[in-house]
Amino acid sequence: MRAMTGGEAAVLSLHNLGIRTVFGLPGMQNDWLYNAFFDHREKFRIIHTRHEQGAAYMGLGHALVSDLPTVFNVVPGPGLLNSTAAISTAYALNAKLMCLTGQINSAAIGRGWGELHEINDQLSILRSLSKWVATAHTPSEIPILIGEAFHQMLSGRPRPVGLEIPMDVLASTAPADPQLKLRTPYEPPLDEEAIEEVAKVLGASVAPMIFVGSGAQGASTLVRQLAEVLQAPVVAYRTGMGVVDARSYLSLHLPAAKDLWGKTDVVLAIGTNMRIPAKKWIRTHRPDIIRIDVDPTTHRRFFTPKCEITARAEQALPLLLRRLEEYNAVRRPRETALMEVKAAWEARSAVLEPQLSYLKVIREEIGEHGIFVDELTQVGFASRIVYPVYSPRTYISTGYQGTLGYGFPTALGVKVAKPNVPVVSITGDGGFMFAVQELATAVQHKISLIVLLFNNNCFGNVRQMQVNDYGGRIIATDLRNPDFCRLSESFGAQAFRTDSPEGLRFALRRAISTTSVPTVIEVSVGDMPSIDQFR
Repeated sequence: MRAMTGGEAAVLSLHNLGIRTVFGLPGMQNDWLYNAFFDHREKFRIIHTRHEQGAAYMGLGHALVSDLPTVFNVVPGPGLLNSTAAISTAYALNAKLMCLTGQINSAAIGRGWGELHEINDQLSILRSLSKWVATAHTPSEIPILIGEAFHQMLSGRPRPVGLEIPMDVLASTAPADPQLKLRTPYEPPLDEEAIEEVAKVLGASVAPMIFVGSGAQGASTLVRQLAEVLQAPVVAYRTGMGVVDARSYLSLHLPAAKDLWGKTDVVLAIGTNMRIPAKKWIRTHRPDIIRIDVDPTTHRRFFTPKCEITARAEQALPLLLRRLEEYNAVRRPRETALMEVKAAWEARSAVLEPQLSYLKVIREEIGEHGIFVDELTQVGFASRIVYPVYSPRTYISTGYQGTLGYGFPTALGVKVAKPNVPVVSITGDGGFMFAVQELATAVQHKISLIVLLFNNNCFGNVRQMQVNDYGGRIIATDLRNPDFCRLSESFGAQAFRTDSPEGLRFALRRAISTTSVPTVIEVSVGDMPSIDQFR
């Protein structure tokens, strides 16, 4: 141990735990943190944003696509509050995200003295959105608490964590040991009797089905093997897309599986709440349901399963596959039948034009490993039920949180984590303006993201509901937009405008060949058919 400031203790602890990129904004309460970043600037890439929500969302995107702990930093009070939508989205998506926030002087916390950026009980606000939070009271505590934050983040169900460090603690000096070893993350003990029971139930099933969510993203190969052994279709929606390659006959989008539900005798849910079938489909038919999830509190949410295994999918599936060798029935291939289901869904969803044509161009042009970041817009909505995803963590979604405007800044973080593959951010004119200022960040830090901005000059989804569900009572949904191409170019980005799928193809090819600046492609569109008809 040697004497160091709290700022240096924090910076060196982060480096010791593998952090090399930090998203954030400096400010008075964080001066000594950024002084330490300066002193160790060869160890880090600091991506400073134009708004705290941008820093948090970029951290979210980096965490989701890399599946690695990611850190963002903000000042206290309004800085933290500006980041909370991203933290809540990270919580919904089980993201390994750490909020490192400043705090006012220790002596003033809770006194109501009107200190700069003071808010009531900041830690409780952060606690309500996070898995674990703490306050550092001395520089010596900082490495211990950062280590504990990472331990909590990586143990069991991953979710965001938070640590606040008062400005006087960052500035003061005390002995600290930033080389502390990270404790092994906790994993629940594997219940071999439960796996044996599940193997028997699955082995005796006649028409099994598998549902996957974000908890299965790290077990793609194992899920595919299990699906092949059982000849069971694998159903994904939003966070489960890409676990099984969409080109496989075993891979189904959620609506395509609805017709099979009534003929299914056993359902295996891996790392997913299976919310839509559990709330809607189960009313007409209730198969036996098996849950595999690292979070035991999810097992009995919505329904009581026949069997449950508390474990990560990567932990449980190898043993389950071995036990199935003893119990699995002889199965006839279901390729022909499942390909007919896929073809029927393709025919039913053909009404989703022009979304389908635009998504087809995107899929073809970004290549095998290209990454798609969705948004709350009609093309984004359609992508959740028709876009073919080939591999894990190449489709990034807001999940149930439905955070309008998250897509563009989140996609910037995705691109930082994956600089060598095309990354496209799907957005509308409404959502894009939530964080448009981060174009400056993208240009300054040479983040060559491709933004596909579908412009209909309104909050299109809300306006559509006002027309269809509320008798045309249109209010507060029409928008006055800037010239998006000129605006983008004024930041130093590349910009194109088109109004057709083939025009988009041409612009995408130009954008993919550009590696030094972001590209905004504005696509002028009108009304589009809603996916609500398939719910």
